[in-house]
This record gives sequence, C-alpha cells and structure tokens, in this order.
Amino acid sequence: MSSDGVALPAEPDEPAETRGPAADRPGASAPVALDIDLSSHEMLRRAHVMDALGPAWDPLAALRGEEAAYDLLYSGLSAEQQRVYDELVSAGVLPRRGGGHAAA
Repeated sequence: MSSDGVALPAEPDEPAETRGPAADRPGASAPVALDIDLSSHEMLRRAHVMDALGPAWDPLAALRGEEAAYDLLYSGLSAEQQRVYDELVSAGVLPRRGGGHAAA
C-alpha cells in the first residue's frame, strides 16, 4: 500500500495481516466440488481425428514408417555417439533396437 493507505496496482486491497485462507474469513463459503464429464467431448474429438485421417489411413504403414525413421535416426553414428546411445539404452531411456547397435 502507498503511504496514504490506497492500494497500489498489482497489490492486494487488504493489509497482509488480514489476508489468509478463505475458510478463516468471516462469511466465507465452503469449497465446492466441481466435476465436469468430458467423455462426450473426447468421443467427438476422436471422431474428428478419424475423419481427418480419412478412410485410406493405414496404421500399420504409419508404424512401419515410424520404425524406419527411428532406424535412420540412429544409423551411421560415430563411436562417441554410439557410446552415448548404448549408455541411454542400458539406462532404459531408449529402447534396444536391432542387434544391440543403433545402426542395426
């Protein structure tokens, strides 16, 4: 607050000693549980996604393409990159691919 007792912008209107949890204030109402069922919205969202993908979408082809992209991503690693890759695999950060080497 300013010296004349007026609250400055971005400051609460009440002095700090009077502020506290709402339950401690006189006339405060109890918290209210709020439940929102989004299942119908989720079903609508999924329907829109499937509509956008179209009838020609092939999930197996998409998965094969993703696997090919991962194989390409981890191929041709230098010795240092391969060492880091192997450490990440052994730590469980990355899944093991191929014969234990990134290029496999």
